[in-house]
Amino acid sequence: MEEGKPMIKILSNLLDLYGRVSKGKAGDPFDVNGLSPLVWAYIGDGVFEVFIRTLLVTEGKQKLADIHQTAVKYVNSSAQSALIRTIEPFLHDDEREIVKKGRNTKSNIPRNADMCDYRYSTGLEALIGYLYLTGKSTRLSEIFGMIADKLKNIENNVR
Repeated sequence: MEEGKPMIKILSNLLDLYGRVSKGKAGDPFDVNGLSPLVWAYIGDGVFEVFIRTLLVTEGKQKLADIHQTAVKYVNSSAQSALIRTIEPFLHDDEREIVKKGRNTKSNIPRNADMCDYRYSTGLEALIGYLYLTGKSTRLSEIFGMIADKLKNIENNVR
């Protein structure tokens, strides 16, 4: 997957930056497991959006309006719900557990979002955030590769 190589470099740079800022006051590793799944999802939302924007830019889209319009199609609860349902069979058991924790965590659902889609999208974001915060860049890259492959397939099936 040639087009994934710039993405892996960008992801690696993000993880390097995280590694420099993630030490506690005493230099101890940060306890990711002590965080709420909603915190994982909060971080995962940002990482996912950077991934999507970067993917669109590296695909050669030139006009900012086109990039933004396409990004909006992918960075919403309906699209993310479809993505996690598509890649879930390829996740490891511990990753499915993280998705489940994110999905089942109580949160405020926006009025314009379908509750089921919103919960599943929170599960995807929690997984991405957890992998990012734990520095599992290889696995995160694999998952982003799966997502990139599935984006075109889900585009016509989202609201």
